[in-house]
Amino acid sequence: MFRTLRLDAVLIQAVIAGALSFAHLHDLAAAAGQDGWKAWAYPVSVDLLLVAAWRRMRKDCGNRDAWLWFAIALIASLGANVATAGLLDMTDVPDWLRILVAGWPALAFLGGTLLAHAPAPEPQTEPEPEPVEEPEVAPELTVERVPDPAPELPSAEPAPAESPPDPDPAPVSAPSAVPVPPALMAHAQKIADAHRAQTGRPIDAETLRTRHGLPPALADSIALQLA
Repeated sequence: MFRTLRLDAVLIQAVIAGALSFAHLHDLAAAAGQDGWKAWAYPVSVDLLLVAAWRRMRKDCGNRDAWLWFAIALIASLGANVATAGLLDMTDVPDWLRILVAGWPALAFLGGTLLAHAPAPEPQTEPEPEPVEEPEVAPELTVERVPDPAPELPSAEPAPAESPPDPDPAPVSAPSAVPVPPALMAHAQKIADAHRAQTGRPIDAETLRTRHGLPPALADSIALQLA
């Protein structure tokens, strides 16, 4: 796909300046005795050397040789422009100018050869970052936990052996009868009858003791006799 050529003021100015410089170099070469096609080859040689030096400077701006040959080509072009401005008699060119014009091809060939075979600048590579040494990690130690001892259970004390029951328990002796006066017995009988009539149950020794304030032994004897 072809790119559209756009004309602008800079491009037009460059074409005009190149054409004028080319014509001035041609006229100076022709005045110095270089006639015919040789007069046309001089401006081409100067402009090519100028372009070659400029391209070399773009690739390596620190190349002193490129700056030197750019200055030489620029002086040659500028000198031709000034010389053809009426300051030099074009019909009577001095000998030193004839010598410079005649020696220009060899000078341009030397400059072009040096520029073409100049070593290419080494690309600036960023320094590789130094490897960061990772700190040594100590191996993990596995600590085995000793299990806690099981709590001691309280020793089961043997249950006291039950004593075997007596095969022949001794008979409980009945409370010994306490002599009761007849009058007290007759009164207790009445009370017992009234208690039976009211409750329907025989009177007991506790009731006799409570109501009459009798001693326990006497109340038990009366209750036994009333039963």
